[in-house]
Amino acid sequence: MTVRTRALEGLAAGAVGTTALNAVTYLDMAVRGRAASEAPQEAVETLADRAGVSVPGDHDERDNRIAGLGPLLGLGTGLAVGLGIGVLTAAVRAPASRAGACIVALGAAAAALAASDAPMAALGISDPREWEPVDWAADIVPHLAYGAATAAVLLTLRRARR
Repeated sequence: MTVRTRALEGLAAGAVGTTALNAVTYLDMAVRGRAASEAPQEAVETLADRAGVSVPGDHDERDNRIAGLGPLLGLGTGLAVGLGIGVLTAAVRAPASRAGACIVALGAAAAALAASDAPMAALGISDPREWEPVDWAADIVPHLAYGAATAAVLLTLRRARR
């Protein structure tokens, strides 16, 4: 199996994982009646400011563009982590057992969590050290769903090749 194939499988798995993460997040919002996080939009604005780039448009158009770009950052993160996990599982030959699936799932969840939270902290948008337990749960549970879905796709594709 080529690294290119594993990378493509990782992208597909990351897309499924991102869908699972979003579904769990939106379900949490619906059940608890909580608002969407403004952190992705703040990240877009901060990154644009630091890059010396302005998001074009009048007030409403600019806000709408930022509202669209924020979730795209999350999608890009999910795809990138999936790609990385796909390549990594090719390199280390993760076992196709249940234990292997759990390791891949937890690794994917941890990687996605770090890839989303670390930049937010580095940009000064969010400080996880100040989060309440409910905030941690709202962040960790969707990332666990990401990891589980990503691992399930990768391991299902691996089993299908056998």
